[in-house]
Amino acid sequence: MAEENQAAGADEKQAPNAQFQVQRIYVKDISFESPNPVAMFNKEWKPEIKLDIDTKTDKVNDTLFEVVLSVTVTATIGEETAFLCEVQQAGLFTIIDMPDQNKAHTLGSFCPNLLFPYAREAVSNMVNRGTFPPLNLAPVNFDAIFAAYMQKRAQQAQGEQPAQKLDA
Repeated sequence: MAEENQAAGADEKQAPNAQFQVQRIYVKDISFESPNPVAMFNKEWKPEIKLDIDTKTDKVNDTLFEVVLSVTVTATIGEETAFLCEVQQAGLFTIIDMPDQNKAHTLGSFCPNLLFPYAREAVSNMVNRGTFPPLNLAPVNFDAIFAAYMQKRAQQAQGEQPAQKLDA
């Protein structure tokens, strides 16, 4: 009986009662620039679209985290910029009793997945208000981006470990 209680206690330590809550989702910064719209409106609309995405996490306190998803879209025709649209979509998230590995995945992948539709809508709205043709950003696989980031960190950590001497 005592062994069963010890085993149950070990399971509770391995699988705590993790909690996740969305406290607030908001726009932190937003910008739209069209340096020369008149010239752009008179050209054939076949732009090159460049998309840059970045995330940043700040720990507000022991259980509250701010995640900021930055989305920058640049549309160019030839050497000229048609428009530049930047959105910093943010959220406040409460995370309680979550193992560090799960917390890292939640903050690095799950939260940006929650924020992206809001950023996507803001970009679409600003491009529309600039009277450019509609721009709908394709979905982003934040799980793959996070996995690549973690793999890169692991490789860097291996490269920083001192070489071990082999005794012959």
